[in-house]
Amino acid sequence: MGTDYEKLLEKAYAELPSKETNGNGAGKGRFEVPKVKTHAQGNKTVIDNFYEIAKTIGRDPEQFVKRFLKILGTPGDITKSALILGRIISEETINEKLNDYVKRFVLCSSCGKPDTQITIEHKLDVMKCYACGTKKVIWLFILLKNCNKSFINKHQ
Repeated sequence: MGTDYEKLLEKAYAELPSKETNGNGAGKGRFEVPKVKTHAQGNKTVIDNFYEIAKTIGRDPEQFVKRFLKILGTPGDITKSALILGRIISEETINEKLNDYVKRFVLCSSCGKPDTQITIEHKLDVMKCYACGTKKVIWLFILLKNCNKSFINKHQ
């Protein structure tokens, strides 16, 4: 009986997905943020695959654009097919800022999985991970990330 169990266990382990990661803690086949596709329109940048990116990271486009524009430091408008940024920004810079957004607002800080959702609880934006159950207040995370260390040490 022990050998049958061991054979079944080996078979189950062989069928598990790989533990390889793509650098952000998520499995390769499970979660990859697409690279932005942009073009210039006058003195503006148009992100053509904005809706695809929002769907991939599991965020409502309105919620996504609210924080993403703050990270980019530019105004912007959503159209039916794209996001139009108020100035020219390189694809490389947008991709760096997108990865920053994903690390701050998509990936769980405890388990690294993208199974999160942002909700409002007691007038605060809270990111909840459905994989491990962690909850994190978003505004506090940004505040602490941007404060200098003396302020943090003084108020601990």
